[in-house]
Amino acid sequence: MSEPTVVVLNGPNLNLLGEREPEIYGHDTLGDVEALCRKAASLAGLAIDFRQSNHEGVLIDAIHETRTTAVGFVINAGALTHTSIALRDAVATIPAPVFEVHLSNVHAREEFRHHSYLSAVSTGVIVGCGPSGYAYAVARISELVLSRP
Repeated sequence: MSEPTVVVLNGPNLNLLGEREPEIYGHDTLGDVEALCRKAASLAGLAIDFRQSNHEGVLIDAIHETRTTAVGFVINAGALTHTSIALRDAVATIPAPVFEVHLSNVHAREEFRHHSYLSAVSTGVIVGCGPSGYAYAVARISELVLSRP
């Protein structure tokens, strides 16, 4: 039997972590974030399916592909958070816990970043905790799904 899997989806420009605006997003790379997620998942007895795309449709296809088999989702949709109703509608079809994550505190930034289409269809939202926010989300998914009778 394979380990229960948490899908971690990363949206546009997150492939440039560590290079793009390090004063906002820090110096950790997306590879560092993936390693952190895998460590948190391993401690919880979970596996990670980690993906990144700069294309909205690829992220939606990933949700469609895994929405009924994953035990949880961690989604940092980047700027699509604030613009994509299509991504919101895909997230709404996920029966498992979904955590929206943002590295920076989007509420302390530009006004357009204050609205999220994903928050209303997410189990929880973690902002401003840097890469640790991903690990917190994985840990919370573990609490929710592995503590069920």
